[in-house]
Parts: sequence; C-alpha cells; structure tokens
Amino acid sequence: MKILRAIRSMDPQGGGVASSVQEMSMALKNRGHEVEIVSLDSPLAPWVINNLIPIHALGPVQTRYGYTSKYIPWLKKHIQQYDAVIVEGLWQYHSFGVWRALQQSDIPYFVFSHGMLDFWFKQQYPLKHLKKWLYWPWAEYRVLRDAKAVFFTCEEERLSAQKSFWLYRCNEKVINLGTSIPLLESTQPPVKFFEKFPQLQNKRLLLFLGRIHPIKGCDLLIEAFARIVQAERNLPLHLVIAGPDSICWQAKLEKMAAKWALNNQITWAGMLNNELKWGALYSSEALILPSHHENFGMVVAEAMACSKPVLISNQVGIWREIEQDGAGIVAADTLEGTTRLLKKWLAMNSQERVNMGKNAHKSFLNRFEINKVADNFLAMMKSEYGNGSLPTTGITT
Repeated sequence: MKILRAIRSMDPQGGGVASSVQEMSMALKNRGHEVEIVSLDSPLAPWVINNLIPIHALGPVQTRYGYTSKYIPWLKKHIQQYDAVIVEGLWQYHSFGVWRALQQSDIPYFVFSHGMLDFWFKQQYPLKHLKKWLYWPWAEYRVLRDAKAVFFTCEEERLSAQKSFWLYRCNEKVINLGTSIPLLESTQPPVKFFEKFPQLQNKRLLLFLGRIHPIKGCDLLIEAFARIVQAERNLPLHLVIAGPDSICWQAKLEKMAAKWALNNQITWAGMLNNELKWGALYSSEALILPSHHENFGMVVAEAMACSKPVLISNQVGIWREIEQDGAGIVAADTLEGTTRLLKKWLAMNSQERVNMGKNAHKSFLNRFEINKVADNFLAMMKSEYGNGSLPTTGITT
C-alpha cells in the first residue's frame, strides 16, 4: 500500500504530531508499505532534508494558515500514485486543500484530528471558537464529513470532539498513537545527558518534558514544587524542565522559581532530542505532566517505554488507561491536584516506585508500542476498505 500523509509541518519543535507521524511512517515502511509526506515546510528545512521518509515540501508559506497556490495542483497531479491520503490535524490549509483536491478523485482520505477538536478549546478560548464557527461549515466540517474515517487517539478525545460543534458528522474511529522502545537501554548509563548536565548526577530527578506553554501547566508545576520544598526543607527531588519555548514564557517561569528560591532545585534543559531526550527519561524517577489539555501525550508513552511512572493530570487523554493499569498517578489540573501528584510520589517507598515502573512498561507494550499500534492501524484501514484487504497501487502488501 502506498500512503501520502499531509501535514502542516514536520518540524520536531512543533510538538507531538510530527513525532507521531514520523514513528508511524517508519513502522509502516518496515511492514513493506510505502509512505511519503507532503508538507508546507521549506524544502531547505533540516527535518525535510535529513528525513528517512520522503517529504514533498511545498513551502515556505507566509501565514500561519499555510496557504500556497502550489498545494492543490501538486495533489491533483500526483494523487493517483497513492492508495490513500491521511490528513494530520485540522484548521490549516493542508487539510482543506486535501478536501478540495480530492473532490473528483476516487482516492480516499482519512483524518487524524490530533486533539484539535477538543471541547477544552471552546471553553478556554470562546472568541477563537466563534471565529472557527465562521470557518467550520464550509471547510473543516466538510473535511470531516467526507473523510472515509476520522481517527481519534483515545475514547476521551472522541467524546470531547462531539461537544465542540453542533454541526458535526463523521465516521469516528479510535486508534492509539504509539512509539518505539528507545535504542538506549535502561542498563546503560545515559552518558551524553550527564556530559551536558554533570550537576544532575546522583540526584533524584523528576522530569517535565514538553513545550514551555501555559497549556502544559508549567506554572502549576513550579508553584506546587515550591509548596513541597517549603514543607520539606531537605526535599530529595530535583526538577528538570525540558522543552522548546516558542512563546518566550520561560523567563517569567524562572522569575517565579527565583521568588521561591528554587534556583538550585530546578534545571532548565531546553529542547532535548534523540539520545539526550532518552537519557533524560532514563535518568529520571518519573515523568510529570500537569497539562490542562493533552489529547494523547506522546511523551507519556515514551516515558512508559522507559519503565518510568507518569504523574499526569486528568486532562491527558489517556489518563484512564494509566490509572487502570497502575502505571502512574492521576490528579486534577489544578494547583492542589499537581501538589497531590508530588506528595503521593514522595510518600511511595522504593519498591512501590519500582512496581509502578514495571506496570508502566507493561501498559506501554500492551497499548502503545509502535508495532502493535501499526498493526491495529492497518487492521482498521482494512475494515474501512470493506473487503478485508488493502489496495496495492504502490507496492505489494
């Protein structure tokens, strides 16, 4: 089967969507399928040039929406080379352009919403939601309505999407995202990570890994951590906050930390990739993510792959699965809830923490391991084609 994946950008700093597309594409490629990507990136972008998956980069584009006059003509010219198109995300030109280009085509397309229909946005940003309503009936509603299927990454996300717009119709399917087990083994010391951060050796580390953004609850984490430090003067934990800061919020957070005299107990690591990222995960006792909204939480699955418990808010889409499998601790996305996450973790003894890490790894293997996820994805695609088999325009499956 030959698949074209349409995405706004494959820039890894953009968050989990690009990462999930990369992981799944490699897994499908390893199963004998052919995968290509069309994006609105600049063809000179390093993540385009160095990618193992062919990327047709039609940018650069000048606006956030991503309009380019090259997109639809390119799709119409090349679409018959593919068996299916998968649209990754909504609200930008890459999704609406696929709908327009495929109107007269017999090539089906599918949509991964990636949390972009979540009811949380309607509640949090009502004015933006009104603006989206002006766009919805003639664009994204049609994109979803005419898709062969719309994929949600968990049941929580599917149910939330139904509440965002009353004009709503699509063929809903739930399919988990996934990731691979890192090449760096847990028995190996994370050399590069400690070479970059030698001051962190022999410390009990708690890791936040994600964008430095209000939606991630970074401010809640710092204030909750301050509460714990004030209550326990010899707190054994050191907090590592790692991730890109595209909105220049980190300086404000650092001032918050300084106000509570936390400078010696927080390390700002910046964005970590590849071995540095896995090194950070393996070096830490647990991952903490008190997000206000997270449709799936790829970093949660990555931590579980490393046998690390996850301390998350109940706004992370897979929180029910985490709680059910005993893979972590769940609390509300409030200051009190985030403080509770820290208190519960500190109250556990070493054997309880080890057991929770084992549960996390087992849950990862059962639910989020990329090969299992890829097999589930292909099985769902087969069912959507109706005859129990996949088309073979590209290569033999």
